[in-house]
Amino acid sequence: MADIISLGLDAAAGGVFGLIGTAFGRIAGFFERRDENAQEQARWVHEYRLHELNMKARAQESEIEIELAAQAGSWKGLEASIFADSANGHASQWVINVLRLVRPCLTFILWIITAGIFLQTQNQAIAEAAVFAATAATLWWFGDRAPKPPVNRSR
Repeated sequence: MADIISLGLDAAAGGVFGLIGTAFGRIAGFFERRDENAQEQARWVHEYRLHELNMKARAQESEIEIELAAQAGSWKGLEASIFADSANGHASQWVINVLRLVRPCLTFILWIITAGIFLQTQNQAIAEAAVFAATAATLWWFGDRAPKPPVNRSR
């Protein structure tokens, strides 16, 4: 009978140790999964930051491309304006002279209007905007429009 009780106790002890081993395995598995999840989360955060940096770099590239396109368009506009200004064709001299006076007269009137706005307004932002506009117009109209020296082609 003692053998049966001893055999039963051995079986119960084996079962208890088996359950304890399983529990320790599950607990160890929990900590392993937690570490794996933390590592995976760190990888995701890293990938997210890389994605953000790539998006910022692409946005900066796009801004640079837009700025370059705007500058190219501005230069083409200036070139077309200068070409249109020099392409008077065959007209009488008084028509050419009147055309040449339009820009200086408009500039003079623009600066008179700007002076009036500057003297009359109480809002400094409006005065600054008017002065900026008049200066920009003046530099656009007269910037780099000096007469070109004649080209000597008799070489």
